[in-house]
Amino acid sequence: MPKKSKQTVVKSASLEKVIENSLAALNAANNDGEKAVAALSKTAKTLTSEGKRLSKKRATLSRRKKTATAKLKKANNAETRKLLKVTEKELNSVKKLAAKSAANKSANSNELNGLKAQTKRTKAYLAALEKADKILNKPKKKRRKKRAIKVTA
Repeated sequence: MPKKSKQTVVKSASLEKVIENSLAALNAANNDGEKAVAALSKTAKTLTSEGKRLSKKRATLSRRKKTATAKLKKANNAETRKLLKVTEKELNSVKKLAAKSAANKSANSNELNGLKAQTKRTKAYLAALEKADKILNKPKKKRRKKRAIKVTA
């Protein structure tokens, strides 16, 4: 016959300690999440502005390349060839930078979305726990004793 395993009864103090530690961990996770969201939002803003800057520069260089190509067709000399070559080189480097920036922005955006979802979740948990604590910690209402009805004889 197999032995029955003894179930240990949890003490109220240890259970209280576990609950307090869990609440502290949840608060810490919420605070860390908010800090991370703020940091990544700042990074996203800089990446967005960098992307816009590179896009404008690329457009400018594209127009410059177009005009340089037209000049080269009209006057095929060393100066125009050099201008076209320099412009193409700069345009290629800007395109590479824009691609890197777009990849960084995409990765940052994915991480930021995940963090926002998790902080929203922790905030919801904290709000629900605060409501529950409020209800549980309400003082009990004292009931008045009913007055004895005087019996007249």
